[in-house]
This record gives sequence, structure tokens and C-alpha cells, in this order.
Amino acid sequence: MHIGKGVHTPGDLADVLVAMNPAALKRHACFLKKGGVAIVDIDSFKESDLKKALYETNDPFHEIGIDNTAQIVEVPVTSMVKNALAESGLDLKSMLRCRNIFALGLVCWLFDRPLESALHLLKNKFAKKPAVYEANAKVLNAGYDYGHNIHASVSTYRIETGDTRPGTYTDVNGNTATAWGLIYASEKSGRPLYLGSYPITPATDILHELAKRKDLGVKACQMEDEIAGVCSAIGAAFAGDLAVTTTSGPGLALKSEGIGLAVMAELPLVIVDVQRGGPSTGLPTKTEQTDLRQAIYGRNGECPIVVLAAASPVDCFHMAFEAARIAIEHMTPVVLLSDAFIGNGSSAFRLPEEGEYPEIKPRFVPDGKSDWHPYDRDENTKARYWAIPGTPGLTHRLGGLEKDSKTGAISTDPENHEKMVLLRQEKVDRVAFDIPDVEPYGDADADTLVIGWGGTFGHIHEAVDDLRAAGKKVAMAHFRYINPLPKNTGEVLARYKHVVVAELNLGQFADFLQAKFPNVLIRRINKVQGQPFLVQELVDGVTKIMEE
Repeated sequence: MHIGKGVHTPGDLADVLVAMNPAALKRHACFLKKGGVAIVDIDSFKESDLKKALYETNDPFHEIGIDNTAQIVEVPVTSMVKNALAESGLDLKSMLRCRNIFALGLVCWLFDRPLESALHLLKNKFAKKPAVYEANAKVLNAGYDYGHNIHASVSTYRIETGDTRPGTYTDVNGNTATAWGLIYASEKSGRPLYLGSYPITPATDILHELAKRKDLGVKACQMEDEIAGVCSAIGAAFAGDLAVTTTSGPGLALKSEGIGLAVMAELPLVIVDVQRGGPSTGLPTKTEQTDLRQAIYGRNGECPIVVLAAASPVDCFHMAFEAARIAIEHMTPVVLLSDAFIGNGSSAFRLPEEGEYPEIKPRFVPDGKSDWHPYDRDENTKARYWAIPGTPGLTHRLGGLEKDSKTGAISTDPENHEKMVLLRQEKVDRVAFDIPDVEPYGDADADTLVIGWGGTFGHIHEAVDDLRAAGKKVAMAHFRYINPLPKNTGEVLARYKHVVVAELNLGQFADFLQAKFPNVLIRRINKVQGQPFLVQELVDGVTKIMEE
């Protein structure tokens, strides 16, 4: 666990491991730092328990090789919990559910943390079950007191104060931050927020969060399937709403025809894809970055679309706001890529201050425009004007058939079709003038650039810091705007001898960059295990490339 200044990842290895049974210890001991603390519920380490976990001896600590590398603290967690709750009136099963909270109290002691925050969380969680709250609160204090009275020599930890800006903070995960960013975009655009969605791991929490916010005018509809979700959102966009649909990889595939309709109709639509392991059902609870090609190209015809990617749980707020802003101001569907790691991961979020985010300006049909046509466009962005149904004089039709570039009537004219294809592409290309340049971080005289995108930001940032601390000249560039790329991308890549793309797939962004910039040799560090990078993996991979 990483706590304090410069926190970018949860850390590769744990300082403290709590194992409630022998199987848990065997499975997770490899993630404990050398010299770390292993807390075990010794009540669950009887000979019969060891046999169930397929230990070959009665000395599990020696057998898995941590007897000389870890500080082992044997705690009778089960017995302590039973004793603490003997008069609580809870049945045995309910008592045993409190063991984790006893361990939490002990860990709070190890890290010198007061119990107020944990008690507040428990009180909120069990607000309707006061007896359960009282039991957990009692057990939490028992674990904390056990730590104070422990006679074993064990390391304790003092947590540094986080280096944060002044402001009001709360803890959010990426999915909640995404929902909040969309709500804020609705407020800043003056457009009602509509969500048409279907539950799918790991994106469902966005639906849950938005469904709570009727008080803010949010309309959240759980549809019968993924296709209905995107199609209902397209209808809402036609009617003038900030329209959103949420999904993960398999659902994005099902939505592809609907997204193509939104591209053809040139309607503002935000598609949030919280990526998971694939293909097919794949690994629903694990993280990957394997939907990038699908997001950029996964539709029939010449069907350009804006693609963004959030870098952290907190960045989900900003990029959800950006996705909505670009969709509305450029009249185009936008795919926002998140992933299971940042979607479920949490971080301290500073609530934005008044004026910190810009107003979002929908491009409605200009007042007094007497000769309006459905495909009249803003000359700077090439976005067509948004004509809200029911507005006098703005009767029109949209659909999936190609339209005349001026009148909006159905057209099969060859030259008109090519003109419309090029216009839709140019509209997306011009988004590059409305997004920030990519800014490398690290040594100005570096000859190696490590590139990442999306949720790998923290691990790459920390790896680059470690490499620089070791005397290596290295920089990083992290991409949150994927399609179109920032205008200065080619100029940045050309500065470096080594360009390395690290991503949780087999090289999808590397291929994308290589196709765009064929004169730049792109090296790759890839991982497809349903797990985030370890910082050390990146350090080793970049070092190997630098030494070749």
C-alpha cells in the first residue's frame, strides 16, 4: 500500500498481509515485501486446515519460504471475535463475518491510524442494522486494542501527510467519478442527462450511481439489452439531451451498429467502455486495455469517432466531462475508455471549485437563420447545428441512410456520399484543435520516451521516477486523447532515440502510432494477464530496451 506524497499506484508488494486461512497465505505470500508483516488467524491453521490447502508439512511458514523473510504475527482472530461478541446475541455465522473488521482494527494500529474513519464507514454501511454496527464497532476496537497489548516485536508504520492542494476532498472510485463528471457536464451544458444502459461488469456502478440522482434531473433507464441501451440514448440525443450509454467490451461489440447510426446522424453521444479481459465473456472482473481497436475501428463503413481514455480514478471525472464537452460541441459520438483497475480503484478527489471547468456550448441552430438545412455546419468545427425537435421551423429527419449534404434528403449520389464521408472525417480530425498538446514528463535531455495511455498512468509514472532516480535519462508521455491524437504527437516522438509503448494488450496503441508515424520505431512492453503492470516489470523492460 502506498500512502503519502506522490502516490501513483497501490504499490507492487504489500507491507502487511492478513491471511485468514492457509490457502490465502499460500496464494498471496508472494505479494508480501521482504521484511513485511504477515498476520495469520492461527485458529484456522490447524493440521486439518493445512491438509485442505494441500500443505505437505505442519510448518506452513517454512514450507512457503517466509519463515525467515517475513515478520509473522500469529493472532487467534476467530477466538478473539467470539469472545468479544459472546453477549451480542449474534449467531456464530454472523460473528465470524466480523473477523475482517478485527483484522482492520489491528492494521489501523500497525499504521498508527485513528479509528474514526472506519467507524464512520461502518455506521453508514449498517445504518439500518444497529446490532450489526455495534458488533463490528466492538470488534474493530478489540483488534486495535490487541495491537496495543501485543508482546511480539513487529514493525509499525507512520504515514506521511499527502501532498494535496487545499480544497474539499472525498473518496471516489473511477466509476463514481465518471458518473459525477457526466452530471457536471449536464449542468455546464444546460442539457438534461440521459443514460440508457444495461448492467455489465465492471461498468454497472455508473448506472447505479446515476440512477440515484433523480434529484439532479438525471434520467437513468436500465434497458432490456445493450442494443436497446445505445438506441434509447440515440433517441435522447436527437431530442436534445446529453445522451450516454455505458458498457464493457462485449457490450461495445453489440452497440457497434447503433454507434454507426449516431455517426451517420451526427448526434452527440457518450459511450463509456470500462474495459475488462476478453474476448467474449473473458475475465469479467479483471482489467485489460484490449478494446482500443474496437473503439477506434469497430463499425462498418468509414465511421470515424473520437476516442478518449481516463488515466486514474479521479481523472475519470475530468475525462467524462471532456467526452461530454466534445460530443456536444462537435456533434459526434465519443468513446471514453476506462478499465476495471481504475473503475474499481479509489482515490482522494478534490471537488472542483466554481469556474474551474468551462461552460459547454451546444451548437444550436443560430437564431434568425431563415434558410436553415439539417446539415448546415459550423465553419470552424464542421459540426452540424443541433436542431431540437419541436422547435418551430426546424422540422427535419435523421437516420442511417446517407443524406444530401445540404437538404438532408436521402441521397445515393456517388459524389455526395464521398463528400459526406470526408466531412464526417474532417469533423473528427478538427477535434485535434480543441484538445491540449501532449506534454512529456521527465528529463528534457532524455533519449528514451515511455508512452502509455489510459489506466497505466500511475505505474508508468512511478517506473519512470525509479529509472530517473537510478541515473537513467528517461521521459514519459501519457495519452488521454487517442483519436484524434494531439497535434504535436509526431514532433514529440521524433525527439527520442527509443520510443517504448507499454500497454495491457498485445500492442494495439503501438500499432496505431506506428501506422500514423511510420518513420518512428516503436518498441513494446505488453502484458495480458488480467492484472495491472508491476512497476518493477516496467523498470526491467525499459532498462533492457535502453541497454540494447
